[in-house]
Amino acid sequence: MTDLSLDLPLDQVRTLLAVIDEGTFDAAAAALHVTPSAVSQRVKALEQRTGRVLLLRTKPVRPTESGEIVVRFARQLARLERDTRSELGMSGAGEPTRVTVAVNADSLATWFLPALTRVPQEPPLCFELHREDETRTAQLLREGLVMAAVTSSADPVTGCSVRQLGRMRYLAAAAPGFTARHLEGSPLREALAQAPVVTFDRSDDLQDAFVRRLRRGAGGASAVRHAVPTSEGFLDAVVAGLGWGMVPEVEAGPLLAAGRLTSLAPDRPLDVPLYWQQWKLDSPALAALADAVVETAREALRS
Repeated sequence: MTDLSLDLPLDQVRTLLAVIDEGTFDAAAAALHVTPSAVSQRVKALEQRTGRVLLLRTKPVRPTESGEIVVRFARQLARLERDTRSELGMSGAGEPTRVTVAVNADSLATWFLPALTRVPQEPPLCFELHREDETRTAQLLREGLVMAAVTSSADPVTGCSVRQLGRMRYLAAAAPGFTARHLEGSPLREALAQAPVVTFDRSDDLQDAFVRRLRRGAGGASAVRHAVPTSEGFLDAVVAGLGWGMVPEVEAGPLLAAGRLTSLAPDRPLDVPLYWQQWKLDSPALAALADAVVETAREALRS
C-alpha cells in the first residue's frame, strides 16, 4: 500500500475513482470542482505513469483490468483515510463508518443478517450490502466495489485474504402435489430432466448441477424453468408447486416436517462451500465484521 501510494500521485488516483463512480469525465469534473480538461489530463498522466490503459472510454466509463487494480487501491486508500480521521477524532459528530459487502441471496435470507447484529456498534457502523450470486461476488471485490464478500471461490482476489466459512447444504425438493403430477412413475434422473424447475435467475446452476450429477454428467434440468430472483419468492414458488428446486436445508427442514415439501433425494444433498474474502486492510470495522461473520457461519453452516 505504501509503495504504491509513493509511485502513484494521489490526486490522479482519486480522479480516476471519481470518473468510474460518476460515469463520465464531465460528471467527475463537477464532483471534484475542476474542469473536464483537468480530469482528462490527470487520467492521461496516470495512464502514462503506469504504462497501462486504465479506462474504456464508453458511456458510462468502465475500468480495464489494470484500471480495476488502481480503482481498488483508491477505495482502500479512502477507507484508510476515513479510519484514520475517526481514530484522530476528526470525523463529524456521530458520522458512521460505511462497510460494503457482497453476499449471496440464500446467505442473506438465512444466516448473514444475524451476523451483522453481532458487530459492535460503537463507533457507529452502517452496512451497504450488494446481493449477488456466490459465484460472482468475488468480481465485485476485483472491481473495488465492496470491501468484503461471501463467495464460493477459495482463490483469493489480489489484495484480499480468505477464510473458510463452511458449506451451505441444499436439498432437491418439491410440493407433494407437484411430485405426484410430474415425478412419479419414472426414474428421478429422467423425470427431473423433463419436469418444470424453479431457478433464481439465468446464472443459477444449482438445479442443473444436481441433475447432471444424477445423470452422471449428461444434460441438465428441464428447459421449462421459472426464474424467481428472491430467496423468499423462490421458496414460495417451490411450495406452491410451480416447479422443483434446490432449497437451503435450513429453510427446507420445517416445510418437510409439515408435509408442505417432499425431499426428492434425501441421500443426495448438494453442498456449496462458502468463503469470506476481504481487503487486507488494518480496518477495525472490517475486522469486527469478519469475526462476527465467521462466528455466525460456524454455527449456521456445515463444517
